Amino acid sequence: MCHAYTPRMSALETPSVRVHSLRPLEAERFLRTLLDLRIEFSSDGEGSPVPADADILIGGRPSREDMEACPRLRMLIVPYAGIPEATRELMLDFPHVAVHNLHHNAASVAELALALLLSAAKRLIPADRALRRGDWSMRYAAAGDVQLDGKSALVLGCGAIGTRIGRACNALGMRVLGVCRRPSLSARVDAGVEIHGPDALPDLLPRANVLFVSLPLVPATRGLLGAREFELLPEDAVLVNIARGAIVNECALYEALAEGRIGAAGLDVWYRYPREAAERTSTLPSALPFYELDNVVLSPHRGGAFNHHDLERLRAEHLARLLNAAARGDPVTNRVDVDAGY
Repeated sequence: MCHAYTPRMSALETPSVRVHSLRPLEAERFLRTLLDLRIEFSSDGEGSPVPADADILIGGRPSREDMEACPRLRMLIVPYAGIPEATRELMLDFPHVAVHNLHHNAASVAELALALLLSAAKRLIPADRALRRGDWSMRYAAAGDVQLDGKSALVLGCGAIGTRIGRACNALGMRVLGVCRRPSLSARVDAGVEIHGPDALPDLLPRANVLFVSLPLVPATRGLLGAREFELLPEDAVLVNIARGAIVNECALYEALAEGRIGAAGLDVWYRYPREAAERTSTLPSALPFYELDNVVLSPHRGGAFNHHDLERLRAEHLARLLNAAARGDPVTNRVDVDAGY
């Protein structure tokens, strides 16, 4: 059933933008209070018809039928970071429709990236595990911790998340190197960050005491880091992946960690996920035994997670900014390059 909402308007105002969400939003009532008076907003349950006069659709996985049902459609907003590959392929057939996404959880993901880095670099997990048994040996053994002050962090992907990670690393006293697809357009990156293009990666890896992966998974980034890249890293390097597992070769990563060719890793993204609710308490994240390695911190893909109510309100706030900018004729941020996938 379609739930339409029209904000109060004066007699001289009429809606100028028709926005339709392909699924009801959890904070939809709150979102409606934030919308410009020129916006007419509606939402449908999955499979319900799309209004033919929609200017903007909200949804991560629209169907071809959804797109073709709206002849005057000019924008698709994916209500989370990145876009699914199937959506990217579909939108290549609709080049007149601009695609935008949301970065509302960038702060939370960046915070987890820093937590994984510090946990891995300071060996907090094995120290915690030992002390719970009354074992203080790690205090008296040769320290295996990595000092971060004065070291170099290489951030792959200088978007909303990568920029926050770089800022935090600067605060820890680290030099920050960044790899961006289009370095000339990375004005949002903080001053003092050394920005390079993707071709510079082999030259940058030997300088990377810490390597953050904050790239989207697209054909160009799948398998980007493998055995050759791990050979180029310093032996005590710490890898943190908060992007997608498939950007890093599974077997090469395991072997590099197990054989001590890199120092440690903090991983929030994986190679195997539960397919249904019944598997959520019995699914190992990889076919390889990462869980046996003391130099790995494992996290179950929860980088964007925090209080659910607050998360959905934050999503609504970011979504309202895009919609209001479109209604007012202002530039709309977070445009996705559909050819590249991000």
